Amino acid sequence: MDKFSLLCFLILCASQMGAQTTVTPDSLNHAQELLSQGKLDQSLAVLNSLASHDPEPAGTERMRGFIYYQQNNFAEADTAFAKALTQNPNDTEAMQLRGVTLFRMGRAAQAIPLLEQAHASVATVNIDPNYVLAVSYLQVKRYDDARRSFAAQYDFNPDSAPAYLLAARMCFHQEYLPPAEEFANKALALNHSLPLAHLLLGEIMLAKGDSANSIAEFKKEQEIDPLNGEIYDRLGDAYIRNGQYDEAQHALNRAVLLEPNATGPYILLGKVLLNQQNPVMAGMYLERALHMDPANYIPHALLAQVYRLEGRKEDAAHEFQIAEKLQSASPATPAAPDK
Repeated sequence: MDKFSLLCFLILCASQMGAQTTVTPDSLNHAQELLSQGKLDQSLAVLNSLASHDPEPAGTERMRGFIYYQQNNFAEADTAFAKALTQNPNDTEAMQLRGVTLFRMGRAAQAIPLLEQAHASVATVNIDPNYVLAVSYLQVKRYDDARRSFAAQYDFNPDSAPAYLLAARMCFHQEYLPPAEEFANKALALNHSLPLAHLLLGEIMLAKGDSANSIAEFKKEQEIDPLNGEIYDRLGDAYIRNGQYDEAQHALNRAVLLEPNATGPYILLGKVLLNQQNPVMAGMYLERALHMDPANYIPHALLAQVYRLEGRKEDAAHEFQIAEKLQSASPATPAAPDK
């Protein structure tokens, strides 16, 4: 389950646990007990029986929807939550749950009114639903509404520099690059020395394939926060993409000193040294990266190149096999370096 799916699931759990379910008849209590034990099918069988009662016990449809959601049966979950709201239009838990379900179904525009109303009505929840609402706003290009929702999660003034920078970062994470760039520039217009703003702009430039401007942004961030190791890591990456290997090595050496437990600089140094035809030193850095993160396929792929340059054909083949196996298990990761 990816991070966003997990967040949606936790929101559902928080709402379900806090729901004020009517406890009669006793069968509803039994269904809740089965649900708490993870016996979803058994609980659903009890609830389906209760759904035929007239009147249907309050809370039955909400619980049915919750189980269907856990089973990734979003269409049935939506139907159940919609029925719960028909029975009780003020059921804010069902309202919120249906909003999250609609979002997961790719129906952000329909989710937004429910999430807005539920959030306005529920004073206390275990997890703030603003994130789901904000991402829904992004999907329908209501970027300023998304900014206000993200800001509410952190108690930021929605028109402040931090709020714009937060919105920029969230847009970047969702790959909405134009609004991310616009918000980051607005944050800097409000506070020209705001930490992390130039860093984010540099990341945006890298994502756009503009390594020259990304370098310029990272250097501006370096002036604001010269002891932030992440800056030198990203600067090294930008230099590599720009073909400036000596500059990349210089930046990455600084990153290693400031962030000795981060694998990124070691991997990037391996790339640099490979390009400089120095497989011995490249291997040292890549082996260190693997010691820190053996499940990362990239250093395995790069080590295969090192061993091939050193004439160690069997070791190279072994590392390529490991890299391919790890990469196939992580299809969302970037492609491995060319063999």
